[in-house]
Amino acid sequence: MTPLLSLTGLTKAYPGVVANDDVSLQIAPGEVHALLGENGAGKSTLVKMIYGLVKPNQGEMRMRGTPFAPSEPRAARAAGVGMVFQHFSLFDALSVAENIALGMENAPRLRDLSRRIKEVSDTYGLPLAPDRIVGDLSAGERQRVEIIRCLLQDPKLLIMDEPTSVLTPQEVEILFQTLRKLSGEGTAILYISHKLEEIRALCDTATILRLGKVVGTCVPRETTARDMAEMMVGKVLSTPTRSGVAPGEVVLALEGLSLPSPSAFGMPLREVALELRRGEILGIGGVAGNGQDELLGALSGERRAPPGMIRFKGQEIGALGPNNRRAMGLLAAPEERLGHAAAPDMSLTENAMLTGAVREGLERGGFLNWSAARGFAERIIHSFDVRTPGTGTAARALSGGNLQKFVIGREVLQRPEVLVVNQPTWGVDASAAAAIRQALLDLAEAGAAVILISQDLDELMEIADRFAALNEGRLSVPQPTAGLDVEQIGLMMGGAHGMEVAHV
Repeated sequence: MTPLLSLTGLTKAYPGVVANDDVSLQIAPGEVHALLGENGAGKSTLVKMIYGLVKPNQGEMRMRGTPFAPSEPRAARAAGVGMVFQHFSLFDALSVAENIALGMENAPRLRDLSRRIKEVSDTYGLPLAPDRIVGDLSAGERQRVEIIRCLLQDPKLLIMDEPTSVLTPQEVEILFQTLRKLSGEGTAILYISHKLEEIRALCDTATILRLGKVVGTCVPRETTARDMAEMMVGKVLSTPTRSGVAPGEVVLALEGLSLPSPSAFGMPLREVALELRRGEILGIGGVAGNGQDELLGALSGERRAPPGMIRFKGQEIGALGPNNRRAMGLLAAPEERLGHAAAPDMSLTENAMLTGAVREGLERGGFLNWSAARGFAERIIHSFDVRTPGTGTAARALSGGNLQKFVIGREVLQRPEVLVVNQPTWGVDASAAAAIRQALLDLAEAGAAVILISQDLDELMEIADRFAALNEGRLSVPQPTAGLDVEQIGLMMGGAHGMEVAHV
């Protein structure tokens, strides 16, 4: 059978780095083909060349045996390539139909488009109302908008980049049913994910990249997740370990925390209550958009809270800002790396200064100690294996995974008494994720308390002592993770948090 897409000797170099080095692979019609590799392995560059966003320096691509060299995404789409990006490109204030129309070359009238959306959503098991406002949709529903936009253009190859990072287990199963149906109809799927058990469940073949080169292929269902991870990183992986120290006294307490959303499409917090003890990791799960950012903002001091709702070491702190809370030992690392956790155009030294000035003594009497800030940045880079040319590199120049390691390392090395982290390993490869999880475990073992907000259920089950679900701004009663399974957690994330575990 003639391959649908074949890549031969693709090479793409940027100043100082070869992103793809002589990459060759083939994808057959109807095949679900995984593209695996740690952060910086070259996956993003490769799919950008297929989608017309980047031009290779050398090598050849062929689509159904014919030379294929798209000069822009429009040309790739015309050749039958669709792509669902990791970050959704949707306008909250517009309807589903209006958003889909904006992504089409020759969109029909909205009435006709709405009918087609309904037909496609019914055919592929992706229920979606064309007239709903996108700002009111869950993360899973937003992803359906992106997928349906691609399907309306009848793709022969569908590229999916980390498609399950914001989905509940139940939504993942719906997505997989859709992808299997597409595969059965002859549509090929190029699937990028760090969730290796999903790769094993869904994909027919996997190509593994390391440092821009193809280092192997495998049949995922015949290969363990650990073996695939070790092929990706080229070394034996360590499993995060913990000695199991008993939790100490309550260090952070929330009582009836209620705050309106700062934006029209945000989620208000409703009567959130919890107690966090020294030495424990409290895992908070939930589908994106259910109040995770709002909760982190309330805890970090970016959002002020009325008196009596937040106590840290017995002291009321609702009116204190981030710097005062940091000085006391309450630190936070938000989900959004660029623009929130780090200033994109500032160097790593400057970004180290931004949150480390108070606790690391980088400022005195209004003067900034840049030499000490560089030393702090170097310590982060060394301790967390951040791949970067140096401390003068701009944050935006790092790969997503390396920037995440820098952000988490910057907070962990400041010795917090409480650390609140949102999606600490999102989009991070297996080796980096294991290192970050071990750092959080070590922090808790040293007596700190950690709130881990994550949509990665395996991560929550692996390192959290207790679990609570956040749904529509409400937090369930935390329960020991030892008594839960993924199905129960998925139901709690979907809104069943008021039910007893035995009844879930």
